[in-house]
Amino acid sequence: MFNFDEELKKLPNSPGVYLMHDGNDTIIYVGKAVNLHNRVRSYFRKIVGRGPQIDRMVEQIARFEYIVTDSELEALVLENNLIKEYSPKYNTMLKDDKTYPYIKVTMGEEYPRILLSREMKKDKSRYFGPYTSATAVKDTIDLMNKLYRLKTCNRRLPKDIGAERPCLNYHIKQCDAPCQDYISKEEYRARIEQALDFLNGNYKPMLRELEEKMTEASEKMEFEEAAGYRDLFNSVKSVAQKQKITDSDGEDKDIIAMAGDEHDAVVQVFFVRGGKLIGRDHFYMTHVEDCGSAQILLDFVKQFYAGTPYIPRELMLQEEIADIKILEEWLSARKGSRVYLRVPKRGAKEKLVELAAQNAKLVLSQDKERIRREEGRTIGAMKEIAALLGLEDASRMEAYDISNISGFANVGSMVVFEKGKAKRSDYRKFRIQSVSGPDDYACMKEVLTRRFLHGMEEKEDLDRRQVDHAFGSFTKFPDLLLMDGGKGQVNIALQVLEELRLNIPVCGMVKDDNHRTRGLYYRNVEIPIDTRSEGFKLVTRIQDEAHRFAIEYHRSLRSKAQVKSALDEIPGVGPARRKALMRHFGSINEIKEASVEKLSELPEIPEHIAKQIYGFFRTDS
Repeated sequence: MFNFDEELKKLPNSPGVYLMHDGNDTIIYVGKAVNLHNRVRSYFRKIVGRGPQIDRMVEQIARFEYIVTDSELEALVLENNLIKEYSPKYNTMLKDDKTYPYIKVTMGEEYPRILLSREMKKDKSRYFGPYTSATAVKDTIDLMNKLYRLKTCNRRLPKDIGAERPCLNYHIKQCDAPCQDYISKEEYRARIEQALDFLNGNYKPMLRELEEKMTEASEKMEFEEAAGYRDLFNSVKSVAQKQKITDSDGEDKDIIAMAGDEHDAVVQVFFVRGGKLIGRDHFYMTHVEDCGSAQILLDFVKQFYAGTPYIPRELMLQEEIADIKILEEWLSARKGSRVYLRVPKRGAKEKLVELAAQNAKLVLSQDKERIRREEGRTIGAMKEIAALLGLEDASRMEAYDISNISGFANVGSMVVFEKGKAKRSDYRKFRIQSVSGPDDYACMKEVLTRRFLHGMEEKEDLDRRQVDHAFGSFTKFPDLLLMDGGKGQVNIALQVLEELRLNIPVCGMVKDDNHRTRGLYYRNVEIPIDTRSEGFKLVTRIQDEAHRFAIEYHRSLRSKAQVKSALDEIPGVGPARRKALMRHFGSINEIKEASVEKLSELPEIPEHIAKQIYGFFRTDS
């Protein structure tokens, strides 16, 4: 069950995107926030006048999740990606599918240009973005063209070199006229590389150069020019926050990063499809003690991609791992085409890996808090019980219960809790063999005797075979026996243990007049227990579980006995015919109501047997 109060407390004061899910786990709303903590919490306050649609949406929220980003800009573009991916019911959808602008560098040309583009094509060009401000993109393109004196015209070079006179940009010193061969191809390419360096995130040199030009113009009292440099400086700063959430090459890739401590690790995976982040997931890695982060990432890649149905073209990793070439070969064989494992060292890709690591760290810290609370309910509660009884340990606790109706179908149940958690693989059922009437004490004695004798025999067998481990539960004896009752049940258990020469503490769960546990009976003393404590809650859970398990077993036997008693007394109706009748008619009542003709329709029931069945129920009534 999703605990809204607890989850709302965990929300970080960071920008990001949040996703609202309904009861069917369908995403019904995606939103962005400058501050996730404030924004998401606002939905669950009583606010008048926010509109009926929002109120209807909030009523349907069963849980929420969120992705932390580095800036509001990133949150906005990620929100756009996720809305397009999931088409949430309560999001406003843009029908004309307008997209954000990209910066396009025409690397397929001999003398590349830098242009604004509204789409990414699969060509030789390099694309950067998308960006949220078309104005900032235009200003940045204009700035790079001016600073690096790049070509902006459509002349086909080198074919058209010298065909026409240089344009105005050459005369105002904003282009070095590659159309006249006034600049070599190598030098022009070097300038393009500088521009690409900026677009990859290394914008400090350009900002430094603009600041120097602005200062120089101011010192010369050329304030209009200085203001122009100032505006360009601000535009560069704006676009420098460019979107890391969407990659420029349009490829499918997974971004993998982890966070861990001495006991736990979380691996975060961002799924990028067609250049857009469409989702993410985190995975817990256990048994990570003494493992470095590279080893954890290696183990994750091997295990996760052995089972996942889709493998992207590229895995971007947080750090170098061993056996990369072998892993690439293995993944390529599974995919049927080339797969690359890379560790980005700079630019937007490195920032995206950092973002995945940041989200992994956040999940881990939140999980630690959840584990802390869970340990309070389990290990903490177990230690509380041990301290109350003066025991060194109560890691494994076993509880027993008897169920019957007026002595009919006596059964016993054994439930096991280890470190405060139910261990259902070790639960056992007992059908009482030596007691025919309603004698709970005698039934309990049989159950306990059979349980511990079986365990002792298994241990002896293991010793003979010199084996230290068995897969059965009986060889593991409890640190504490919990009996569903007071003094009487405890004394029965102590008698059995004494006869078998076993030394195991036994504690009774004493009930009040309303059949609620009020204390523990231990060593002939009733020990009160704080009903608000985690220890008390654990005792109650164990008691309820033993009772539930016994009743379920008794109910199943009772159902089988009813079928058997009604049909097995009919001459000629054995197990095969009984099964056929129940499978066809579904219940005893339907069989009683059936005519001879209906009964004899079954291949297993000849007419003379059908008449016997029909006559049996008529005589019985």
